[in-house]
Amino acid sequence: MSQIFDALHESVAESLGGRAHGLPAARELLQVVERKNGSSTPMSEPATQAAGRDVLPQFPSAKVVLPEYSKFVCFNQDESLAAEKFRFLTTRLRHIQQKRFLKRLVVTSSVAGEGKSMVAANLSYALAAGKQQVLLLEGDLRRPSLADQLGLTHLPGVSQILQGTNDTENIYRLEGSGLCILLAGDVHNNPLEFMEPGKLSGVMDHISVGFDWVVIDSPPLLPLADTSMWMRLADAVLLVTRPGVTSKRQLQRSLETIEQSKLLGSVVNASTEATNNHYYYHYASRSAGQQSTTTATK
Repeated sequence: MSQIFDALHESVAESLGGRAHGLPAARELLQVVERKNGSSTPMSEPATQAAGRDVLPQFPSAKVVLPEYSKFVCFNQDESLAAEKFRFLTTRLRHIQQKRFLKRLVVTSSVAGEGKSMVAANLSYALAAGKQQVLLLEGDLRRPSLADQLGLTHLPGVSQILQGTNDTENIYRLEGSGLCILLAGDVHNNPLEFMEPGKLSGVMDHISVGFDWVVIDSPPLLPLADTSMWMRLADAVLLVTRPGVTSKRQLQRSLETIEQSKLLGSVVNASTEATNNHYYYHYASRSAGQQSTTTATK
């Protein structure tokens, strides 16, 4: 079990000259879960997936158009402190991948508004910058946001694949990067109607071949059941929390929902501990009355 949560906190503390304050009860709760989990058992990559890594097809390209105040810092603010933090996280994840089989990573949160889509997108871009084959998959078919945030509207996605209305993989390679993306596609009020476990599993097995990472931007854990479908097919789960949004009770319920052997750790978004840094103040100043580091996309 990686101590991702602690590592990110320590990194922020170092950047502030050691002037870090104690985190709220949410941090203690996450640390308890990590202590219970202990270390993970190394796993081997399935032979069929390993064999397909060198035959990644040439996907059609898509041009990213970011809004002026986009929080996707790894895309257009490579020198920022926030982008550096995501590179730090990718380094930790790669170290874990060397010790156990880790390809499909679900990025989720307890409730909406914690920034999971922003984290998933930045993390995917940072991983792809490290010369690995990465697919960012948008698994929130109820309230997708990545298409709007990236200027990739009207592209087909997961919904069309699962409903059989499109016979292509619907995967696109983003121009200017090595990152591939599979958007949600059509919005649905009840996607569970066509997210049959067997069919979803087959789709995931097919599209995962050739990629080193499949980062799944899933719906929030509460109160929906959609994320449980993605977690069953994933190798690990990364939980995004946000001070002032995530309550201790919601976090407790989320931790009970996640299979503990798959929980890698948590990323704290919009931490007020870094407000003394110019980068974080730069973003906070654009949010009227808010003293947070960033504004979540969801």
